[in-house]
Amino acid sequence: MSAILELFRSSGALYGGNAAFIEDLYERYLQDPESVDRAWRARFDAMRQAPANESAPATPGARPVPADIAHGPVRENFARLARESRSRARLRSTEHLEPAAAEKQSAVLRLINAYRFRGHQVADTDPIRLRERPRVQDLDPIYHNLSKDDLDQVFYTGSLCAPDRMKLRDIIALVQRIYCGPVGSEYMYITSTTEKRWVQKRLETYRAAPELETADRRWILFLLSAAEGIEKYLHQRYVGQKRFSLEGGETLIPLLDELIQRAGRKGQKEVVIGMAHRGRLNVLTNIFGKPPQAMFDEFEGRLPMEAHTMAGDVKYHLGFATDVDTPGGAVHLALGFNPSHLEIINPVIEGSVRARQRRRRDKTGDQVLPVLIHGDAAFAGQGVVMETLQLSQTRSYSTGGTVHIVINNQIGFTTSHPLDARSSPYCTDIAKLVQAPVFHVNGDDPEAVIFVTRMALDFRNEFHKDIVIDLICYRRLGHNEADEPAVTQPMMYAKIAARPTTRAVYAERLATAGIVTPEEAAAQVEDYRRSIEQGVVVARPVLCGLDNAYRVDWTRCQNEDWDQAVDTGVPVVKLRTLAAAMLTVPTGFDMHPRVAKVWEERQKMAAGEQLLNWGMAENLAYATLLDAGIPVRLSGQDCGRGTFVHRHAKIHDQSTGDAYTPLQHLGPHQGAFIAIDSILSEEAVLGFEYGFATAEPNALTLWEAQFGDFANGAQVVIDQFITSAGTKWGLACGLTMLLPHGLEGQGAEHSSARLERYLQLCAEHNIQVCVPTTPAQMYHLLRRQMVRDYRKPLIVMTPKSLLRHRLAVSALDELTTGHYQTVIAEIDAIDPAGVTRVIFCSGKVYYDVLEARRSRGLTNCALIRIEQLYPFPKEAFSAALALYPNAEEIIWCQEEAKNQGAWDQIKHRLYELLPADKQLQYAGRPASAAPAVGHRAAHVEQHEHLIDEALTGRFTPSMNQRISYP
Repeated sequence: MSAILELFRSSGALYGGNAAFIEDLYERYLQDPESVDRAWRARFDAMRQAPANESAPATPGARPVPADIAHGPVRENFARLARESRSRARLRSTEHLEPAAAEKQSAVLRLINAYRFRGHQVADTDPIRLRERPRVQDLDPIYHNLSKDDLDQVFYTGSLCAPDRMKLRDIIALVQRIYCGPVGSEYMYITSTTEKRWVQKRLETYRAAPELETADRRWILFLLSAAEGIEKYLHQRYVGQKRFSLEGGETLIPLLDELIQRAGRKGQKEVVIGMAHRGRLNVLTNIFGKPPQAMFDEFEGRLPMEAHTMAGDVKYHLGFATDVDTPGGAVHLALGFNPSHLEIINPVIEGSVRARQRRRRDKTGDQVLPVLIHGDAAFAGQGVVMETLQLSQTRSYSTGGTVHIVINNQIGFTTSHPLDARSSPYCTDIAKLVQAPVFHVNGDDPEAVIFVTRMALDFRNEFHKDIVIDLICYRRLGHNEADEPAVTQPMMYAKIAARPTTRAVYAERLATAGIVTPEEAAAQVEDYRRSIEQGVVVARPVLCGLDNAYRVDWTRCQNEDWDQAVDTGVPVVKLRTLAAAMLTVPTGFDMHPRVAKVWEERQKMAAGEQLLNWGMAENLAYATLLDAGIPVRLSGQDCGRGTFVHRHAKIHDQSTGDAYTPLQHLGPHQGAFIAIDSILSEEAVLGFEYGFATAEPNALTLWEAQFGDFANGAQVVIDQFITSAGTKWGLACGLTMLLPHGLEGQGAEHSSARLERYLQLCAEHNIQVCVPTTPAQMYHLLRRQMVRDYRKPLIVMTPKSLLRHRLAVSALDELTTGHYQTVIAEIDAIDPAGVTRVIFCSGKVYYDVLEARRSRGLTNCALIRIEQLYPFPKEAFSAALALYPNAEEIIWCQEEAKNQGAWDQIKHRLYELLPADKQLQYAGRPASAAPAVGHRAAHVEQHEHLIDEALTGRFTPSMNQRISYP
C-alpha cells in the first residue's frame, strides 16, 4: 500500500482536506473512470497497476488490481490520513497564534458554518426572482469581525472539503458557490452526525454541481423539448380544455428520468409514484410512455371497450403502469390513481410500496422506491402530509425512505399569496419533522436539478430515510387553462410573461457552450411534434411482455357471485390444534393476572367446556387463515390488545416488558401475522392500509378504529378510494374495516360508527356492510373475506358491550361447519302461526329486545337479524319473512336516531320486498343532530321506549312518525 500512497505523496497532492477530496474522486473513478479528469484518471490507473502488497515492488505491465481489492485499503488509508491531517490542521489553526490571529481563524470557521446553516436563504433558487432575497447578517464577513484586509490572508479551512489552507476571498467564493448558487441546502438541523456529514461532503466535494458529458446535456435538452412540446401541442389542439399543465416546471421531466434511470442502475426494480393532477399528463406521456393517441382519445371522449364497465374519471386523475429499460435492467413504473384531494395519495402509495416490498422480501426498501410529487401549498397545508411523514420511520409502515419532489409554483391557487398559504418560511418546513434533508433548487437550472436528484436518491438509499427536492419554478398558465392568473397576480405574471421558457434558457446555455447549435435545438422541437402528431410513444422505449413474478395479480378474485355461500368451517381437530398453539407462551413468561385469566378461559373454550366469546372466535379466524398460508395484517391504535381489551393478539411480559405475539408461532409454514398499534392517525394509516390491500390480494388486511366514529378523520379515504375507486378506476381491494359501534349511554362521542354514511355510499356492489352479532358470525365473516374468490372492501360494525355479553357466545361446533349468515331467523321456539309482528333489526339492539321479550313472555313477536345490510340479502330476507304468514306488522327496530343508522338507507329495500298487505313501521330514537344523548337517564328512557314500541306496536307520535306508503 505504501507504493500506492507514494504516488500521491510524491506529487504533494495528499494532504489535509485533499484526502477526503481524493477519496471521493477515487470512488467516482471506480464507478466510471470517464467521470474524472484525465490527469486524475492517469494517476488512478497507475495506482491500480501498483501491487496491493506494501513490500512488493511495482511490476511494469502488471494487470490492474481489481477495484474491489484496491478500493478498500486505499479508501481506509485516505480516511485515516484525512483524519490525522485534519486533527493536525485544527491544532495548527490556533496553536502558537497570537490571540488576535486565533480569533480571526475562529471567525473564518464560523463564517463557513454560517453558510452551511443559512446560505439557502440567499441562494439563487427562484427563476423569476419574484421576491428580493433577504440580507443575512451571519453571511457577512464583517459580522464575524473580518474585514477586507483579511481577504488575501490564508486561513485553515477546517472541515470544509477543500485544500487545508486558502485565502479568505477564495473560501468565501467557494462557500457561496456551494451554498448560495442554484441549490439551497437545508440539512444542518439533522441530529445524526453521519447523515449530516454525508450531505456536507457530497455538496462540498462536488461543489453542488453535477459532472455531465456532452451527451447528457443534449439528452436534458431533448427532455425539456418534450416537456414543453406536449404542453404546447395540447394547448393548440384542445383549446380551453383543462389539463393542469406543467409549463414553468418542465424540469420535472428530466428530474424523473434521471431518478428512474439511476434507481435502475442502483438495482431497484420498481418505482411507485404518487402525484396530484399538475403535470400528470406530461409525466404519463414523456416518462411512462403512454401512447399520445390514447390521451387524445380521452380528450375527445373516445373510450376503450373495457372503460365502459366503469364510471371513469377525468384524464388527469388516471394512473398507469409500464416497464422501462435502465442500465441496471428493467424497472417497473406505477403511477397511482389520484382524486382531486391532492396529498391524499401519499399514504396510499406508501402502503402499496410496503406490500410490494413484502412480496419481494425487500426488508430495507432497496428494490422498491416510493416517489411522491407534491404541490407547494398542498405540502404545507394538508395534514395528511404530516401524518404520512410520521409513519416513515415507524417499524410497520416504513418503506425505506421516500423521495419527495415539490413542484413549487410559488403560488398555491391562483388567488393565494405565500403569506396566506403558510406560517413557515418554506413550504417544505414540515419535512424537518423527520429530519429529512431539503434541497431547494432553481427549476430553470436543469443541471443543478440533476445534481440534487442524484444526491437525493443516493441519500435515500444510504440511510433509508425521506428526502425532499424543492423544485422552485413557476406556473406559466393559471390554475387551469381557462383561468386568467394576472387578474389577482399581476406582478408575478408580468415577470413570467417576459421570461423565456426553461427549454429556451437551457438551449441558449448549450449553444453558448458550443454543445448544440440553434438549428439542432429547433430540430429537436420539430421532431418531437411530428412524433406526437403521429401518436407514437415518445418516451424512452417501454418493455413489453416481461414475465414479472412480483406483479399484482387480481385475476383469482374477480368472481362476482355475492350470493355464493362459501363453506368457511374448519374441522374441530384443526381448531383445537391451532388453539393449543395460540395459547402456548414461552417458558417463564410473566403474564398479567387479567391476561392469565383470559388464557385460562380460552383453554376451556378450546376444550368445549365453555362457550366461545368474541375474542377467542376472532383469533381462531386469524389462526385458521394463517395456517392456510394467508398473511394477516391488522392495524389500529389499540388493535394488539383491542380497545376494549378483548383480543390479546399481542401480550406483554410483566417482568421484562417484551411483547409476544402467539399468532406468529402457529407452525413453520404459516402465513405472516402482524398486529400494529399504530400512531394516533386515522387518515394516513387507513390510506396506507388501503394502498397495501390494493397491492396484496392474498393477504387479509384489517384496520380497526379505536372507536367507530374515529373513522370520520379518514372520510376522504373512505369516499375517494374505499367506496368509489373500483367504479372510477377499476381498482380492486379487499380491505376490512372494523368499527366499534353501539349506543352504550356514554354520550354522543364514541357511540356510533356512522353506519348511515357507509350505507349511503353503497351502490353497484362496491362494498360489503355487515353487522355480526355472534362470535361464530365474526369468525365466518373474516374467513369468508379470504376464502371466497372475490374481493371487495368489507365494513364491519363490531361490538363493544357484546364482547362480553352472556348471550353473545357461540359453541365450538358452530365454527366447524357452515358459513356467514346474512340473515338469522328467530332462535326461540315460537309457533310461526301465532306470530302477528315480525321485528327486523341489526346489532346490539337485538339482544335488548330479545331479553325484554323473554321477560314479558311474549310469543306473538318474531325477531330476525339482518347481518348483512349491503349487498342487501333479498332472498334470505323474503324467506325469513315467509315463515310468518299471519304477521300483520313488520317493524324495523334500531337503537340509533331515526335519521341515522340503517333506517333511511334500507327502508325502500324493505318496502319493495313486503307483501302488499303488510305495514312497515319504525321503532327507534327520534331524529337527532347528535349520535346519542349525553345523560345516562335520558339514554335509558329512550332505549326502554324504543324496545316497548317494537314489542307492542304502540308508537308515540311525539317520539316517532309512523311510516305509511301509498
